[in-house]
Amino acid sequence: MNISTASNRQQTLLRKLNRKKYRYKERLFLLEGARAVQQVIANQEIQIRALFFDESQQYWEQPDWKNVIDQLEVATLSRELFVEVSDTDTPQGVLALCEMPPEATAEGLAEKSGLIVALDGLQDPGNLGTIIRTAGWFGISGIVSGKGTVDMFHPKLVRGTAGATGTIPFMNGELSEVFDTLEQHNWSVFLLDAGAESKALHEISSIKKGVIVVGNEGHGIRDELITADRSSVRIPSPVGQQNVESLNAAIAASIALYDLSGKT
Repeated sequence: MNISTASNRQQTLLRKLNRKKYRYKERLFLLEGARAVQQVIANQEIQIRALFFDESQQYWEQPDWKNVIDQLEVATLSRELFVEVSDTDTPQGVLALCEMPPEATAEGLAEKSGLIVALDGLQDPGNLGTIIRTAGWFGISGIVSGKGTVDMFHPKLVRGTAGATGTIPFMNGELSEVFDTLEQHNWSVFLLDAGAESKALHEISSIKKGVIVVGNEGHGIRDELITADRSSVRIPSPVGQQNVESLNAAIAASIALYDLSGKT
């Protein structure tokens, strides 16, 4: 077992990757937490460039890690540096440097079937992390991240996916253009909207190719994406309650995925 201290070059890189522009410049991102890292290793969808351990916690001595570290480049970080590059208040002591997977294209997604999730200005990394994790559970065909949406490789978001990062084809793009391409290939677009004029989810009988659009937490879906040939859908309350204005974006998306995935 050969474990060395992280080089100055590695330390500089880890500091930089907390900023989006450097993540995309280097095509690398950070994944923190023992369980999340182990899940990514098990999924074999993301290439791990190197593992870094907090030298004060000595995770590498645990049996679960011994086989893993024989296959990867491994280095230690001082406790001070680990806390600096970590995105959590109480770091777990395990950090993976991962290669960003290639993006899908609208044309490539259009050839698929099933469900795609589109994100219009979703800003909370915790919400999007939950959506990606749920989407992975239901085996959806792709995720499209639109203008104003938090970066899909934000450290908090990646941690929130619980290892699902990289298991679903994804792309960043202008939603109106992506929808045009998908609709030309017979995809139906469903806009999650709590308005009274929206169709209840249970009224949709079957879907072969469906896009679920989740809007911004405060402002919903942009008007320019709402057209006559796209369906606004809502999640009705079974008791008709009036005390809660709307559902959390991640919860709404999860319910929609549960409901519609059974109709594909």
